[in-house]
Parts: sequence; C-alpha cells; structure tokens
Amino acid sequence: MDGMNTRSDVIEFDDINLSYGDRAIISGLSLSLKRGEIVCVVGPSGCGKTTALRMAGGLVRPNGGVVRFLGEPLTAPRRDVAIVFQDYGKALLPWRTAAANVALALEAAGVAKAEHKDRSFALLAKVGLSGHENKYPTEMSGGMQQRIQIARCLAQEPSVLLMDEPFGALDAMTRQGLQDEMLTLVAETGTTVLFVTHDLEEAVYLGDRVIGLLPRPGRLGIELDVDLPRPRDQLSTREMPEFLRLRRALFDFIERAER
Repeated sequence: MDGMNTRSDVIEFDDINLSYGDRAIISGLSLSLKRGEIVCVVGPSGCGKTTALRMAGGLVRPNGGVVRFLGEPLTAPRRDVAIVFQDYGKALLPWRTAAANVALALEAAGVAKAEHKDRSFALLAKVGLSGHENKYPTEMSGGMQQRIQIARCLAQEPSVLLMDEPFGALDAMTRQGLQDEMLTLVAETGTTVLFVTHDLEEAVYLGDRVIGLLPRPGRLGIELDVDLPRPRDQLSTREMPEFLRLRRALFDFIERAER
C-alpha cells in the first residue's frame, strides 16, 4: 500500500521551511500532488503561494524539509516540470514568430530541426492557434500570447505543469476560454497541475483540490476536496450548490486570514 502511494505522488512537500535571514517565509508546509491531479493554491498576499510554486519547479531550495519529485529530492529545475508565468509578454521573444517561440523548447530538448515546424504547428493547433503560426507576439492579443506560452510548455512534454496566475491579466471571456482549454489538455495528457490564483471561483472551477495558505509565514490553512463532475461547464458548474458552498468556504477563509 505504501509503495502504491509513493508512486502516485508526483510532487511532495515534506515539512518545508524557508526563511531569508530572520524572516520566515514558509513554515511546516506538507503537501502532495497526485498524478493527473489539479491542485489550486489561494491565499492573501504574503502567504508564499508563488514561492511554493517556485520550489515545486526546483527554482528555490528550502532551508528545512524536502521537496520530492517522484520520490526523489528535487534540487534543480527539470525538463519534465514546466512553468507558465503570468507575464506572458516577458515570457515570449518578440523577434520570434509564434511557431519559433514554441520551437525554443524543442531546441532545448535536442529535437531535430527538421521536426520543429510540424511539431510547433501541431502544438499551436492544440491551443487553438491554427493559422497564427507565423505571427509575432506583438501582432497577437494577450490571450493568444498566453496560448503560445502554454504551447511552448507542452513542447517540453511535462509531467507537471506549474501555473502562476496565468490568466490573471486577461479579460473575463478570454480567461474562461483558456480555463476550459487547460482542462481539456490536462484530461488528454494526464499532466499534474499546481495552479496559483487569487480568483476563488477559478480555483474551485479548475481544481480537484484547493489549498489555502495563511500568511507570514506561509502555512497550510485549509484544504478542500472539489467534488464537482467533469467535464465542467462555465455556467452550470458555477450554479451548483457545491460550487457555491466551496466558494463561500474559501471566501470566509481569506477574510479570516487577512484580519
């Protein structure tokens, strides 16, 4: 039984502590992500959401405790762990076309140059950008630019996708469209997702679980299982009594945490 659990845990935070000097950032954080699971993280400013995500990507090392990837200590970034940042404008190279931006990940992986075009075009089609392959980022909307960044991450063929408020700067309709595209992609690929957001409705809509962190130092404050049917629907899912109950529980948690 223990062996089965170990194999299904993709990312594990085991009693994580992080401090800078005498300032505690994260304290006693234990959390695991199962294969194919979407875990959303919410919490007030200063609770360490982005720091925890960067730890899961091997970009930040804790002072105490261990972050594990498939049971092994995670000490550096890995190609099979991809990060989608909120600031898509800075994540893309403006002098490269959409397809060439996606091809960056293929170049880093050592994929033969002859395969770049077909694979980049296929990935852009997967995120709804067929016909835009040869456009430059400045010729595209914010939502389209974020799709390019997601396609580039998918080019890494990651087993884990870390998303730091990736839709926060987008308008409501674009954000909802990308939420549904992400859910479809995750269902198709079985990718594990750690998703940081300030939007409580987004957290409930996307997640299999929602984790709420308390601030100063960041620590686990609430953990909710999201028992809502999939596939989800932007209208009917958000009208379900369980959706409203979970949203209210998170709202009350944030309100208490900010006092």
